[in-house]
Order: sequence, then C-alpha cells, then structure tokens
Amino acid sequence: REKDPEYWRRQAQETLRNALRLQRLNQNVAKNLILFLGDGMGVSTVTAARILKGQLQHGQGEESLLEMDKFPFVALAKTYNTNAQVPDSAGTATAYLCGVKANEGTLGVSAGVTRDRCNTTKGQEVTSILRWAKDAGKAVGIVTTTRVTHATPSAAYAHSANRDWYSDGEMPPDALEGGCKDIARQLVENIPDIEVILGGGRKYMYPKNVSDVEYPHEEKHRGTRLDRRNLVQAWREAKLPGKVAEYVWHRRALLALNLSRVDFLLGESLHPRVPWHQLGALGDPWPALGCSGSCSGQLSSQGCCCLQGVVAPCGRIDHGHHEGKAKQALHEAVELDRAIGLASRLTSTQDTLSVVTADHSHVFTFGGYTPRGNPIFGLAPMQSDVDRKPFTSILYGNGPGYKIVAGERENVSAVDFAHADYQAQSAVPLRQETHGGEDVAVFARGPMAHLLHGQNYIPHAMAYAACIGSNQGHCNAAARPATPLLLPFLGLLLLLC
Repeated sequence: REKDPEYWRRQAQETLRNALRLQRLNQNVAKNLILFLGDGMGVSTVTAARILKGQLQHGQGEESLLEMDKFPFVALAKTYNTNAQVPDSAGTATAYLCGVKANEGTLGVSAGVTRDRCNTTKGQEVTSILRWAKDAGKAVGIVTTTRVTHATPSAAYAHSANRDWYSDGEMPPDALEGGCKDIARQLVENIPDIEVILGGGRKYMYPKNVSDVEYPHEEKHRGTRLDRRNLVQAWREAKLPGKVAEYVWHRRALLALNLSRVDFLLGESLHPRVPWHQLGALGDPWPALGCSGSCSGQLSSQGCCCLQGVVAPCGRIDHGHHEGKAKQALHEAVELDRAIGLASRLTSTQDTLSVVTADHSHVFTFGGYTPRGNPIFGLAPMQSDVDRKPFTSILYGNGPGYKIVAGERENVSAVDFAHADYQAQSAVPLRQETHGGEDVAVFARGPMAHLLHGQNYIPHAMAYAACIGSNQGHCNAAARPATPLLLPFLGLLLLLC
C-alpha cells in the first residue's frame, strides 16, 4: 500500500478532516482529571516505545500508534529547575503538580528553599492540584510504580527541603530539631483523606527494626522510623467513624477486597521494581490501574482508580534508563500506554481531561541508519568506520554501558544485546546514566485540552478546566451538562509511572 501515492494522500486527507473537527473546541467543565506521568519518558523514548509496541504486535513498528498518539493536542514543555539546566524529578514534580518551578531536589516548596536546609522551608510551602481537587470535594488518588514517598508522587502531598527524607530515619539531626517532617509522615498527615494510594516503600511506615511482613528475616527490609510510630495504623485512625480503610501489601490482597465496602485504600508493596511485563507471572506488586476492572460500590464512586482526580506516575521507565537497560525502560513505556488505553475506554472525552507527559528526558537515543522494521533492540546495519565493529541502534550518551575490552570498544556481536538486563553502550562511563535536558511532550484530550502546554503551567490549565483552585471566574458561564460516563463518578487520578 505504501508504494501507492494515493495511500499517503488518503491518510493525509483523513488527518486533515480530524484536525478540522478540532476547531469545535471542547469547552465543557471537566468532571474528571487524569494525569499520566512517564518518569524519564523523553521524546526519543516515546518514539522507540511506539516501534516496540508495533513489533510486539508483529508489525514493522514505525507505523504503530501509541494510545497517547491518539490524543488530539500535543505540545512541548521545558523541564529545567530554577537552579538546574538538566532537572531532577523533585523539582519537576513540583512544577507539574504544584504549578511552581523549584530547585533541584526539593518537593512542594518554592525556589526560596535550599536543598537540605530545613530552616528555609517555613512559609515556602506550595500546594498541589491534588489538594485543590480535594478542597473542591473531588475524590483523588495516586497510583505509582515507585515508592509512594518517591519524588515524583510525593510532590502531590509533601513539602520537603530534601526529596530523600523518606522517613525520619533518613533525616539529619538538624532537620529533625528544626521541626521538618519526613515524607512518609506527611503522606499520612497532610492530606489524610486521599481515597486511593498505591505504590511501594512500606518500610518507611514502620518503626526501626520492625520485621517486614513479606521478608521477615531480611534486615534491609525492616522498618526505618526513629519515632517508633506505625504510620499505617495512624492512617487508619485518621479516618472518620464509620469509614472503612483497607491496607494491602500485595496484589492478591488487593484483588480479594470487596470494594463495595471500602472507602479508603492504601496499598504498599516492598518496592514495586518488577518489570511490568513480568507482573502477570509474578503477581506482585500491582499494575497501575490494576483495580479498574473491578470498580464497584463505594470505591467505584470514590476510588479504586475510578476517581475524579488521579496522579499516575510510572517511575520504572526512569529506573531502566538510569541502569542503561533500554529494554526494561521501553517495556515500561509500553505498559504505561496500555494503562492510558484502559483509562480511555473507561471514560468519556466529553467530561474527562486526560494529560500524558514526562518530568524530564534521558540521554537515550537510537539511530545508525536502520532500515524500516529493524528490531528496536537490534544492530545498526553498518559497522563503525573507525573501529570496524558493529553497534546497536540504541545507545546512551553516558552510563554504565561503557566498556573497554583489551583496550578497545566491546564487540557487541559477542554479547546478548537483546537480553532484558543488557546495558547499552554509552559514550561516557558512569555508574548511573543521567537525565537529559531537552523538552518533553505533553499530550492532552478532553475538556479544555487545547489549553495544555508547558510544565509548571499544566496544573493551572487542568484546574481551570475542572473549575477547581483559585481561577474559577469562568465556571458558572462555562458549566453545562456533560455526557454520562461509563463509570458513575470520577475525580483526579495521578498515574506516575
């Protein structure tokens, strides 16, 4: 078909017709907000993930469409922190959740806060779109493939001069004496009525040396809290009388819940680092949006990923790239895209604003004049004209894949470069590959999606669309009934992958 010029002309005309339809802007009030955040999902990662998706479906790959590719509005966002050209996940999370650019390594605070200095925090706290949605009476949730105290999700609820202050056991004495709170404590205390929290990092919720429920004999998994508090118990006790709060630490327990009798859900695995494509076999911990298929009763109207507002971070794209393991990073991106597709099927574009973006990029690329359909994890069709050795299409600018054998670059034809743990070659040796500084894409669909671009601007535009937060002067005139949802009630969902 592609050899016929009419194929491309028909495709272009269909694309033009779809673009012309976008002139009839959807200006409904958004009843529901969903933010999908692919941690480290730069544009090169999006492109490579698209090819991988197509090849997993036995196509050539390049012609494939990601679910996010189907979103009608696409823009670019700058990612710099106020003190960093190439950003970290804490400063960027503060931007796209709180609407304020911040310093590298700080969470939920303005640029007036210096990293590690507790005494600069007071009065510099900034609130997130999750707080704005909760104050507006929305049900809200956070679903993440990282620790729930990780930088990416924690900017939704915490204010910290250091992203690594997961529990008081990780904080220096001067910060404790200065009255700063650890991030796990803030998860329980700052916004105690978040309907759904799913992620990892449970050891930060328990007193120091308390054995882990799943690995009782492993010291590294024991509790870390110096204040001897059990924050899971504190989370339960903070709920109103008559409200049912369930805590689960394994996917099987989550699926066994009778959701019609649950008002609040906290799920924490040990560390959700298992590649997504292995979750079906291992059953641990839980996939993002994993409960969506069984939403009913209380949590179908207020939680279980069926929320008016959800932040959904997918953090293991970032983890894979940092380790130089492109196969793991790209499979994570494809799984995030599956979650986007599921959410699209469960909601209506008439009243649900969905946004997909990334916090930053990585020094990840692929090239080498590969032919159409070349395996994304395969070799380039040429050898280096300098050292006369082959090279993989995928490469990193820096990272752990740098290797010299007998004084020369390693010959990749002698290794299993398609293995999941293969670390792609890099130009500069580092134990951990670094972030990239280029812009990232913003994909948007639903009410007011045409307004979306930028990074710290994102939560302001989403709040405007949903008539939450401070800018509501347009709401009475703009409000009009929306098409009913497939789900009875949604809110704000943050899916951070």
